[in-house]
Amino acid sequence: MAEKIAVLGAGSWGSTLANMLVENGHSVMLWARNQKQVDRLNTEHRNPEYMKDLVYSDQLVATTDMRAAVKDAAVILIVIPTKGLRQVAKQLDQLLGELQQQPLIIHATKGLEQNTYKRPSEMLKEEIAPEHRRGIVVLSGPSHAEDVAIKDMTAVTAASTEIDNAKEVQKLFSNSYFRVYTNDDVIGAEFGAALKNIIAIGAGALQGLGYHDNARAALITRGLAEIRRLGVAFGANPMTFIGLSGVGDLVVTATSKNSRNWRAGYQLGQGQKLADVIQNMGMVIEGVYTTKAAYELSRKRQVKMPITEALYEVLYSGKDIKDAISQLMSRDLTSEIE
Repeated sequence: MAEKIAVLGAGSWGSTLANMLVENGHSVMLWARNQKQVDRLNTEHRNPEYMKDLVYSDQLVATTDMRAAVKDAAVILIVIPTKGLRQVAKQLDQLLGELQQQPLIIHATKGLEQNTYKRPSEMLKEEIAPEHRRGIVVLSGPSHAEDVAIKDMTAVTAASTEIDNAKEVQKLFSNSYFRVYTNDDVIGAEFGAALKNIIAIGAGALQGLGYHDNARAALITRGLAEIRRLGVAFGANPMTFIGLSGVGDLVVTATSKNSRNWRAGYQLGQGQKLADVIQNMGMVIEGVYTTKAAYELSRKRQVKMPITEALYEVLYSGKDIKDAISQLMSRDLTSEIE
């Protein structure tokens, strides 16, 4: 059954999901701040700064007017970088109050808020009043926009504490190449989505330094171990981390050049400065900010995260990346099973 869906955020992932939802038969309005970007989407059906090869459906309508986008929407999908999520949520809450609407809120944001260490769903709950939403669902998993755009087979997770809401999202998004599973572990889904970006930076750095498959496999495996440790410390289901929003998202992000976090790490491994990498990327590198938040959070909770700690020292303390790797490899020997 067709729904009116508002998508807030017209970056690579937001615009690709909006286009897919149109192709799934829904009426979609895509909100962005940039008028030039909106005009190009509406007239040329292109979004070249983010998805240079994708021609969008002429049924996809873009706008800079958030009120117009969300008016009468049964579902609102938010695809905003973590640092801008709270501001957008506040604006959305005000509009929903004025419009007297109660849509289902979905987010596909992957990160932790600086200083508060809040997960995206926690921020949304704080900023969008309960009477202005039917529920909150996390959409997460191994899903590069570039692959979804060419209809490569993709599987993701819709996580919600209200499983009926997750099932609704499952039906909205699923099609012949995009398969959605459900999960009730919001904590695990969000920690997996955020923390894998840290490991992806490390994986890119290893390749930039000239390391090979053994090193990458070791990093991914031990990275997953510390992602699980932190998530479980906050009440996540350990099984979530061997699922799509855990190991699935970690593998694709830590092995693909489509990952901006991997590309950032690769450039660091090649000897570039972090400030230059951020400037060259032109898009938000969530893993850089998540590394700081996860490092501080792990210390508060006394959770061992040696890879995250090493990357924090490289990114924020100017430590030489080769020295960081040497220290990781020379730590006290221990058991794999904790």
